[in-house]
Amino acid sequence: MTRYRVLLADDHRIVAEGLRGILEEQYDLVGFVEDGRDLVEQALQQGPDIMVVDITMPRLNGLDAVAQLRAAGCAAKVVFLTMHKDVTYATAALKVGALGYVLKHSASEDLLKAIQAAVAGQVYVSQEILNRMEQAHDTTSRAVGSPEITIRQREVLQLFAEGLSAKEVASALGISTRTAENHKARIMAQLGLSSSVELVQYAIRHGFLSTD
Repeated sequence: MTRYRVLLADDHRIVAEGLRGILEEQYDLVGFVEDGRDLVEQALQQGPDIMVVDITMPRLNGLDAVAQLRAAGCAAKVVFLTMHKDVTYATAALKVGALGYVLKHSASEDLLKAIQAAVAGQVYVSQEILNRMEQAHDTTSRAVGSPEITIRQREVLQLFAEGLSAKEVASALGISTRTAENHKARIMAQLGLSSSVELVQYAIRHGFLSTD
């Protein structure tokens, strides 16, 4: 029986330890990362078969991390494991190529099923989310990661929302301080935000930051 290689990404180590207990009997765990940028780096280095990814993580959220990996040619199967019950997150997850969307509270029941489905090239979504999708098929709420701002702008938004200065954001992204400041100003104008507090609130609502 093939033992597939799994990379875990979650900013809560206690969650990762719990996942280890669920997965290690059937899969080889090749690593554990706690933020989106490390996920991109480790996935490209390790070449896992499967990635189990949280959405809300420091430095770069899971949705954008997976989008970057797809753009870089990473073909690993992706299962999102998250606390987010809003169907817009599930829609965004499937849009970036995920084959699974599992709620953390049902991980013991659903995670192995989702991974098995992903290996077979099939989509698995927790029943609670499927029910919500059916109920909200005519919703007008916008999905996380909407085209209103670019991937680079989402990176900038998250870093500023995490409290980094313009100089620190510039250093993290390899751009000038002025460019970072211009990005922030443009983002706030596009999103209709008037203060840093509103920027943080937007980041929390859209899964860039955790309220923990």
